[in-house]
Amino acid sequence: MESIRVADCMSHQFVSFSSDMSVVEAATELVKNELLGGPVTDSLGRLCGWVSEQDCLAVVTQDIYYSERVATVADIMRADVLTVKAQDSVVDLATQMQQLKPKIYPVVDGVNKVVGVISRRLILREMCERIAHPEHA
Repeated sequence: MESIRVADCMSHQFVSFSSDMSVVEAATELVKNELLGGPVTDSLGRLCGWVSEQDCLAVVTQDIYYSERVATVADIMRADVLTVKAQDSVVDLATQMQQLKPKIYPVVDGVNKVVGVISRRLILREMCERIAHPEHA
């Protein structure tokens, strides 16, 4: 199991958000794509932050109550994002996830460009597959 790397089970399909996007628009994309959250990136794809369903919920609740759409992703995004690299150990990340609690991490390259995401579910899927079929490992 030690040889499993983030690259082995990360998803290259993810939805990213811009900091100037409205929160309602971001929340709509999260719901449409059935995501818990996603990276906020600049025009070059570099990580600026993270926005989650939880971040959006309070703003959308205010929007529906007051009928005002003024908040942007920059207003609510988390800027101090925990990241991983494609070559990082999945076993180490799984241990970290048990302590730090983020469900999804952006995977970044050497210049902080988002190249994918990895989640608890993706890690569990890969580990269970390798346990069930060790001959394919």
